[in-house]
Amino acid sequence: MQTTFPRLLLEHATQRPGAAALREKEFGIWQTLSWSALAVLVRELACGLAEAGLRRGQHLVVVGENRPRLYASMLAAQALGAVPVPLYQDAVAAEYVFPITNAEVAFAIVEDQEQVDKMLEVRARCPQLSRLWFDDPRGLRHYRETGLAPLDALIAAGRAYDLAHPGFFDAEVAQTRPDDVAAMFFTSGTTGHPKGVVHSHATLIDRARAGARFDNLGPADEVLAYLPPAWIGQNIFSYAQWLVCGYVVNCPESADTVTIDLKEIGPTYYFAPPRVFEGLLTSVMIRMEDAGRIKRWLFQHCMALARKVGTALIDGKPVSLASRLEYALGNLLIYAPLRNTLGFSRVRVAYTAGEAIGPDLFTFYRSIGINLKQLYGSTETAVFVCLQPDHEARADTVGVPIEGVELKVTEAGEILIKSPGLLKEYYKDPVATAEVLDADGWYRTGDAGFLDASGHLKIIDRAKDVGRLAGGAHDGALFAPKYVENKLKFFPYVKEAVAFGDKRERVCAFVNIDIEAVGNWAEKRNLPYGGYAELSQKPEVRELVRECVEKVNADLATDDKLAGSQISRFLVLHKELDADDGELTRTRKVKRGFIAERYRVLVEALYDDARTHQFIETEVAFEDGRRGVVSADLQIVDAKVYPALERAA
Repeated sequence: MQTTFPRLLLEHATQRPGAAALREKEFGIWQTLSWSALAVLVRELACGLAEAGLRRGQHLVVVGENRPRLYASMLAAQALGAVPVPLYQDAVAAEYVFPITNAEVAFAIVEDQEQVDKMLEVRARCPQLSRLWFDDPRGLRHYRETGLAPLDALIAAGRAYDLAHPGFFDAEVAQTRPDDVAAMFFTSGTTGHPKGVVHSHATLIDRARAGARFDNLGPADEVLAYLPPAWIGQNIFSYAQWLVCGYVVNCPESADTVTIDLKEIGPTYYFAPPRVFEGLLTSVMIRMEDAGRIKRWLFQHCMALARKVGTALIDGKPVSLASRLEYALGNLLIYAPLRNTLGFSRVRVAYTAGEAIGPDLFTFYRSIGINLKQLYGSTETAVFVCLQPDHEARADTVGVPIEGVELKVTEAGEILIKSPGLLKEYYKDPVATAEVLDADGWYRTGDAGFLDASGHLKIIDRAKDVGRLAGGAHDGALFAPKYVENKLKFFPYVKEAVAFGDKRERVCAFVNIDIEAVGNWAEKRNLPYGGYAELSQKPEVRELVRECVEKVNADLATDDKLAGSQISRFLVLHKELDADDGELTRTRKVKRGFIAERYRVLVEALYDDARTHQFIETEVAFEDGRRGVVSADLQIVDAKVYPALERAA
């Protein structure tokens, strides 16, 4: 049965009024909001927004971390038939101008002083932004700007409006239809301006239900909402599926306390991009390096057993009684304490998506008893397109098409999708909409891939990024930059990589080191450094990265299609790629074209065999808004490449 998000809320409030809906950690203490209390809050906020002038079809910007009252604000807007537009809380002020202007936003609800300051900064360029409410009043006592008020004032106004118009809220909820617009999510904008992806209640709820049925999610489950609410993945897991299933969403106190909060809550349903799983594992390995000799030996012995036995157990494969008993002992001594340390002691199903995950990383988590799987989807598809069934999780696929999804691959290798979760349109952009949605209802994903013999989807790269080498021994060979970059990022010492090679004779790359992993490595070798720039240019670090590059090359040499994509030369960048500098999107996707242009002198140096180093000055943005310049003389490193189909010893 089709429904809307406000109706789902009211159903939970009626059927299970005292059950926990949301938890928020404030000042170190978990505060619980029941479904009935949430329904009252949403009613008051909706009436307050109506009294302020928010009307059906208009947009409400919401900016902040995961907070119960911000979730309630989105529900309040939807109850009125208005459209919440969540924006990334870590974006700089200038990045808000386009979405606010594009969506003609007059009302915004934000979390705290930081977000208020950004909104006030863009007001001159967004004169239609007339009303602004904030959740956290700290630091805002002396602000007197026109149209600025605390969220408590909006709630109080709504309470009075509700008393004066007793049937208003229920009538508005009843008037909202499943096919009405429920939310708009702006894409990351890797090329040009971001696009507003318009979704209805029906599309989001349908995919949320399909994903819930696939993994048997229900009211007993718990999640930790720690990723940006502006990202549709977070919105699906912690908003759409929350309202569909009725489980509890827990909001951490801050980004700095997520690890602690994860352990305290012990979620049963968990999502993280590969970089989060990489970070958790890196922290574990750093601690193990500092452990005593006996503890290190025990850990290594148990992990070797886990790789042989643990993956077979979680995949439902036959395992001998002796191996089961040995694994049970390992679970008592290592695996269970490790899961508890990571906060995964209660996880029933965990997902990762967004980027490819390294096979070693994937195997590690599954081997210690965590049911980690991969999924495939996008903002335009309401996330859920392919999921991995239990016992069929593999590092090299993203699962099988789930309920309601049709999938086909064009002759050019591009993946096309039909699904009940497809976007209605790109807001105010019929040309872009027509480019991705054909007359028969097929959505062009822009991803290149294929279905393997078992019906699982394999993703190679973005179709537009897949190129060809030109000239040399591998003339015309396939070049998939993301595939190469992801292989490099599988190493804990590599945080980001950018590969170049399209229409060139060979492949070269930029590398960002992981400051935590490499810093720990350096400290154990008594290598002094003063920061990222200095550490990245240490000869020992370049040698460490070269070893990683050559391992990737050895692996690529065994792939007859991608053997030509081996990295012949690389350099370690003197600064971390940063979204504030325009080099990454807010979801940490590499803006390859922008980087190639910004660092053109470095790219040219990589392809000039006579050059062994290159000086560069780069303007950077600091957290306080100031600009500065970072300069360095970067060494260019040659890497060994291997003959095709020959494994390195």
